Amino acid sequence: MDMSAGSRKGLSLFALIMIGIGSIFGSGWLFGAGSAAQVAGPAALVAWVIGAVFIGMIAMSYAEVGAAYPIPGGMARYGHLSHGPALGFLTGWAVWIAIASLIPIESIAATQYMTSWSFDWAKGLVDADHQLTVSGMGVALLLTVALWLTCYWSVQLLARANTILTLVKFAIPVLAVLALIASGFHTSNFTSQGGFAPYGWSAVLTAVTTSGVIFAFNGFQAVVNLGGAARNPGRAIPIALVGALTLGLLIYLALQTAFLGAVPPEELARAGGWQGVNFSSPFADLAKLLMLHWVVTLLQFGAFISPAGSNIANVASAAYMVTNLAETGFFPKKLAAVHPRYGTARPAMWLNLGFSVVLLLTVGRSWQALAGVVSAAMVISYLIGPIAVGVLRKTAPDLPRPFRLPAAGILCPITFAFAACALYWSKWPDTGKVTLLTLVSVPAIALVLRRKGARGAGLLRQFAPAWWMVLFLIWMATLSALGSPDFGGHGVIPGGLDIALVALTAPAFYFWAVRAGVNARAAGLTGTPDDKAAVPAPAVPTDDGRPMASV
Repeated sequence: MDMSAGSRKGLSLFALIMIGIGSIFGSGWLFGAGSAAQVAGPAALVAWVIGAVFIGMIAMSYAEVGAAYPIPGGMARYGHLSHGPALGFLTGWAVWIAIASLIPIESIAATQYMTSWSFDWAKGLVDADHQLTVSGMGVALLLTVALWLTCYWSVQLLARANTILTLVKFAIPVLAVLALIASGFHTSNFTSQGGFAPYGWSAVLTAVTTSGVIFAFNGFQAVVNLGGAARNPGRAIPIALVGALTLGLLIYLALQTAFLGAVPPEELARAGGWQGVNFSSPFADLAKLLMLHWVVTLLQFGAFISPAGSNIANVASAAYMVTNLAETGFFPKKLAAVHPRYGTARPAMWLNLGFSVVLLLTVGRSWQALAGVVSAAMVISYLIGPIAVGVLRKTAPDLPRPFRLPAAGILCPITFAFAACALYWSKWPDTGKVTLLTLVSVPAIALVLRRKGARGAGLLRQFAPAWWMVLFLIWMATLSALGSPDFGGHGVIPGGLDIALVALTAPAFYFWAVRAGVNARAAGLTGTPDDKAAVPAPAVPTDDGRPMASV
């Protein structure tokens, strides 16, 4: 798919906002409210606000780099620009894992919602613990392949229909909210069964990452990746980000409020509190309980429209990530090949399909189980955004920046610290799993650099800008394992002290990372957006002469 500047120049602000909203409303709204209520009770409302603020801070840091260097799938390349090849692959690997993991989770969401159908075979797709059965895994696998094949041949056609799909996806949750509130709204639910925060405020923080809150807002990446080709990137990117995230937050708060208020008090009491309210298909099961059959049908339709629409961006974005890693030399060059007729990076798409199937068969027993791991992986992929801003402000001060993050010297370290806290809130052992999955790339980096001729001191010199990330992830995993049981740890470090350690050490890692990027630039390990050497992909000139990679 050609996403070069030449083909995308003139993207309107409205279209950019629609892209953001379309990506934000995937499967997150189908499960997020039910999962967050189970973890945090009525205080789940606060979790959505925290998540939106966090993602907004991350998005604005990426907006500066993305507007200055509009590469399709550029989030996989920014680490290479700021710190050189070693960190570039490490962060690109993390971004790829986070994006590619979204492909199977949308199919899992649609499969779980099938259990609300009246057919006997549909009820057998999940077991009593709401985990996919063998037949459920088979259906999810078929849906994954079907959605992938649709993009394999017709991604351009589906992309043209994005605005229509977005409007439909937007209308369904709005109608569901209105119907649930009209059926009977029980304000007592917000204070009964332990009060507004029955499981403490640590549960609210955990809900931000493990209940799909961050997962739901991850669609901001589509705005960053495509916003550089807007008519006025400096104006369009921040407005589209704020618009999409604000509208998304309002709808998610409305969904959460409607879910909390619509649960019958007797059902809440029978379940023994919010932790016992465990629906396989939260909104559809609740609507069925309330005898709102037309809402059930509407939600069953939405369970296919929302994931399918989001997977258009997921399949394309994951292919861009692979292509970017191939162009930097860490994935085989053949993976960057583009089909001459369809314009899609088919080898990259095949790799992503294989990864999706493996993830589905090993981890994807339910949307809730996979969402926690995927959200933790997403947080790791966000780390390079504020750091890249800090590094490029020092190493490329004259780079044309259509959008400049205000007060970047203050906001960037705060944003990085927030990301570190969000990673910790993901809970052990998920933090350990994603840390291990990310650091698996380190031996691959060493192997590739050795094949390129780096030996001994030269290899250590190449790795120097990346050590901060390796040690940061090990430090975070260690804190997570030893920290408070509220976040899955073994309680060696008491509650309160664990969060303080994360918050106080994160800025030190941030300034180490920025210094490492400056040193990498001085050592000639990096390029910047105004260096032709930094763009190994075929380039299409834009109006201001900056390069633009074409996939």
